[in-house]
Amino acid sequence: MRRFTREQMAQLVARDIPNGAYVNLGIGLPTLVANHLPKDREIVLHTENGLLGMGPAPAPGDEDPDLINAGKQPVTALSGASFFHHADSFAMMRGGHLDFCVLGAFQVSATGDLANWHTGERDAIPAVGGAMDLAIGAKRVYVMMEHLTKQGESKIVSRCSYPLTGVACVNRIFTDLAVLDVTARGLVVLERADGLSFDELCAVTGAPLLDALATAE
Repeated sequence: MRRFTREQMAQLVARDIPNGAYVNLGIGLPTLVANHLPKDREIVLHTENGLLGMGPAPAPGDEDPDLINAGKQPVTALSGASFFHHADSFAMMRGGHLDFCVLGAFQVSATGDLANWHTGERDAIPAVGGAMDLAIGAKRVYVMMEHLTKQGESKIVSRCSYPLTGVACVNRIFTDLAVLDVTARGLVVLERADGLSFDELCAVTGAPLLDALATAE
């Protein structure tokens, strides 16, 4: 089954962030988006550990151990960047000052419920971070994740079985197989990996899908 690479996924997300947006990139896959933002757009990246104006990853050998994102990865600071207290950073998130956030997920439901902090397993280590604040505080929530678990189970489900991070908060889902919008009608497929049919996508997805591409084919 053909898939988008992680870099292609990051390019798709970056493409869908408009000029002038203030954006938080979550830990994991979403951090790759910073390296693919269009150079003709002014997009301001925020990280909850206290940086506004984050740039792409530094070149090897140019890392500054004091300049990291929330996932402890080395980053760069663009001209005009600002640094501030952790509490001020969360005030930005909770106050509705971010236009977009891009988060990873364990599960997303057909109605946009998000589960990304705990699998519910007794030996699993929960990791809340700022996800709950971002899921509710950002004006639009994008999820970037692999479509299937390592066991081959769909991460897109009719109803989440894991503890929820936020209810009906996800607007768009980017996976290694497709791009989907969460709408009042259900999950609408906007784009698929090259060579992947709609029926093949439906077969590996745990929730009903609508095909926005049908009229174009």
